[in-house]
Amino acid sequence: MIRITKESDYAVMVLGHLAGHPPGVVYTAREIASWCGLTVPMVSKILRSLAKEKILTSHRGVSGGYALERSASETSVAEVVRAIEGPISMVQCGAEPGVCDQEARCPTRPNWGRISAEIERALEGVPISEMVIHRSNLTQVVDTAPTEDS
Repeated sequence: MIRITKESDYAVMVLGHLAGHPPGVVYTAREIASWCGLTVPMVSKILRSLAKEKILTSHRGVSGGYALERSASETSVAEVVRAIEGPISMVQCGAEPGVCDQEARCPTRPNWGRISAEIERALEGVPISEMVIHRSNLTQVVDTAPTEDS
């Protein structure tokens, strides 16, 4: 199974929660962790990574915290994954040339590169705003989800 890390998944969730709150307001790691049901250390690590990549703005001091740098519609899932995990690549040699002894004679490497590029392009096309189901809509989605009886 190919999947993004839990940390990237949580980062998208964190941004989704921030997107559902008034823009420009600064929130602490503790507040955000509470909304998400995650630990403060995990959220703090995610917030630092997102701020480093200019997805969030970090505010220091007594009334410090984090705010979205730009709207959720202007931030792609690919940006978030890269901020947390680094380059998007299906195989290590695609992100870190020179790590594999077989690289020079590997007949599949170019195609892995194409596949990685397509996955990255797909993630670039999905803004955080499209990943968000706001709480007001969550009940409706859960209520209309198919059950085993249907």
